[in-house]
Amino acid sequence: METVEMNSVSLKRPHSEDDVTNADEIKRQKISEKSETGNDSGQSVETVTGQPDKSLLEDTKNEIIPNEESEEQEDEELEDSDEDGDPESFADMMKHGLTESDVGITKFVSSHKGFSGILKERYSDFVVHEIGKDGRVSHLDDFSVPVDDEDPSEETFTVLSDEDKQRLEELQLLKNKETSVAIEVIEDTKEKRTVIHQAVKSLFPGLETKTEDRDGKKYIIAYHAAGKKALAKVRTATDPRKHSWPKSRGSYCHFVLYKENKDTMDAINVLSKFLRVKPNIFSYMGTKDKRAITVQEIAVLSWNPIFFLTEHSEQLQRRLTTVFAHLITAQRLAHLNKCLMNFKLGNFSYKNHPLKLGELQGNHFTVVLRNITGTDDQIEQAMHSLREIGFINYYGMQRFGTTAVPTYQIGRAILQNSWNEVMDLILKPRPGAEKGYLVKCREEWAKTKDPAAALKKLPVKRCVEGQLLRGLLKYGMKNIISAFGIIPRNNRLMYIHSYQSYVWNNMVSKRIEEYGLRAVPGDLTLKGATAVHIEEGDVDNYTIHDVVMPLPGFDVIYPKHKIGEAYKEMLVADNLDINNMRHKIRDYSLSGAYRKIIIRPQNVNWEVVAYDDPRIPLFTTDLDKLEGKPLPVLPTDGKFRALKMEFSLPPSTYATMAIREVLKMDTSIKNQTQLNTTWLR
Repeated sequence: METVEMNSVSLKRPHSEDDVTNADEIKRQKISEKSETGNDSGQSVETVTGQPDKSLLEDTKNEIIPNEESEEQEDEELEDSDEDGDPESFADMMKHGLTESDVGITKFVSSHKGFSGILKERYSDFVVHEIGKDGRVSHLDDFSVPVDDEDPSEETFTVLSDEDKQRLEELQLLKNKETSVAIEVIEDTKEKRTVIHQAVKSLFPGLETKTEDRDGKKYIIAYHAAGKKALAKVRTATDPRKHSWPKSRGSYCHFVLYKENKDTMDAINVLSKFLRVKPNIFSYMGTKDKRAITVQEIAVLSWNPIFFLTEHSEQLQRRLTTVFAHLITAQRLAHLNKCLMNFKLGNFSYKNHPLKLGELQGNHFTVVLRNITGTDDQIEQAMHSLREIGFINYYGMQRFGTTAVPTYQIGRAILQNSWNEVMDLILKPRPGAEKGYLVKCREEWAKTKDPAAALKKLPVKRCVEGQLLRGLLKYGMKNIISAFGIIPRNNRLMYIHSYQSYVWNNMVSKRIEEYGLRAVPGDLTLKGATAVHIEEGDVDNYTIHDVVMPLPGFDVIYPKHKIGEAYKEMLVADNLDINNMRHKIRDYSLSGAYRKIIIRPQNVNWEVVAYDDPRIPLFTTDLDKLEGKPLPVLPTDGKFRALKMEFSLPPSTYATMAIREVLKMDTSIKNQTQLNTTWLR
């Protein structure tokens, strides 16, 4: 096997006849998404078919393999760019962005000649199915709900108005001084009154109802039957609260989430708002890409304790009281399918456990590369190499951010205890693509160094910049460490993890350049969870697929050949001591980890298809099959060719790096912007 240096390949793509139509459609989609989520996710940029400059920019921005929450959430937080504007102005801004070589991505393992293709011309060209810990691939193929005699009728979910639900929730959680809520019965029939009684009791456990006549009208009166004292009483298994969950039913409702062009957390936030619960009662094994169609398992705590504080009248102290406030049934979740946009729920079941991050075996990908230029021979060589050898397990570009200040630089400053530099790197003005309000905030900061003045320029305070400024406002400019600590822990750790990834990428490129694609004495391999060195006498028992490389930390060992010294030299150049990776702040101490150099995908299949219309899908999705949509009819000799490929990857690997190996192409936004803008001119 030989390694090949990276060469950029120009991408070309046809103009579409429907630019304006698609642009309008995308604007409508943006508006509908914002109205659902209620906030700006920072990822609202869409691709307009026929504008080659934007499609690939956004595609490369969102191609992380979201199998591990720690990595995916970080990578999402790294993205904070605003790509509005014409292609050339965005290209000018992206001149300040990173290329693959800037973050150590420089090698290939295959010898075939690269060719061009368009990844995610449509978000439906990238489909991800989660692989659970039992090896089962998640699919949405059933909308039915488990039958249970205790489930309320369908009308239960619609009979109460939003105003009624709000008042009942406040009564249920004792949020106001009202002792009851009266609901007028507009259509006074026994059946209608029965449905309202059922709706209140099933949707708001803890409340009782009765019917009263008032001024010649019928009202359903909701109230706490036991009163506040009984609600504060600690309940036990022998003294359960009324409206308990059926004993035969698990406490968690598991379901398959099918989503299109929507981030996992955005989808969960929407579900939370519809169900009137907090997002943290949902669990999952990993977050999934936004610009894709993804299918994954979600679990929600169905028998849901909501905690609130009450004051004891005698001791005047706060006391934790539990009220069982929401029953999340499969029926209730299935009912949401009528109002959800861009995602669906199905395959419902009840289980006694939530899901845990990282429990998955990986993800299965179905990817379409459109308008490919490679010959049949090139494609066969590329795909055979991917199946037999694999690809270098680099951390993808989204790991390092999209602006002129790479996240690994901030991580390095944290490890160096250079807190003024950390503050400066996060807040200082920077060239490149950013949201307008961030630009104004940075300018204000540079001019005044006044956290309050800079914060006023931010309409969105939850971004990292806003959180740091609030911290500086609270703790002062002389206590940057505490100010930085206001930023959520995962967001802070993303910076040092980015630095680890930067070191790893560079060291792996050096390792492959120095020793090629074979195991050599001094390399590391794993025996169970323990890393050991490969000795001279055992080297023939190992291949490159057994070799791992460490992410720097205090609890790892390093190769015994030249690359071990290269680690030390790189960290010394960054004013860090490889033998002292413990930080005075425990959160920033790096224990390190091991990562395989080469990943060989499983279940690799491919097919070259012809097509004429860039707008038509080239395969059917789970939802298409459920809705009975026929397979697309493709011409035998179309104007364009596409490569349909399928493969499975383990957790914490990047599909973009597998696709990079096939195309032999720089996946950075900067490179692809420049290539497409050049073609436009």
